[in-house]
Amino acid sequence: MADKVEFELVSPEKLLNSQPVDMVVVPGSEGDFGVLAGHAPMISTVRPGVIDIYEGDRVVDRVFVAGGFAEVTESRCTVLAQDAVPVSQINRADVEKAIRDLSEDVDDAKSDADRAAAEAKLAVARAKLDAIGGGATAH
Repeated sequence: MADKVEFELVSPEKLLNSQPVDMVVVPGSEGDFGVLAGHAPMISTVRPGVIDIYEGDRVVDRVFVAGGFAEVTESRCTVLAQDAVPVSQINRADVEKAIRDLSEDVDDAKSDADRAAAEAKLAVARAKLDAIGGGATAH
């Protein structure tokens, strides 16, 4: 088991995933980073994007996260996600509708705070669309 890293994905509601994996790739705020057994300890913010979970050289699971934090030790990678959903469960039509609605919310915002909140939600929705291979919408 020394060649595996223990991966845990936690949302505010529950533990979503806990398993030994060969590698996990996390969408860090400074860029994607891969975690293997023996990784140097670090903490990073996580941007909206996809976590790829590897067995050998093959991706066995992909999970969209809406942001959060990651803590890495030599033997463990823990991601505390604001929200997480398996990429296979993302519905393209729902995401495209959310992008249209949130774009209107940005345009209709009455204050800078409302606009910033709507823009943050819009960025997550666009990242979700990118995760399923449909990032052709205007940014």
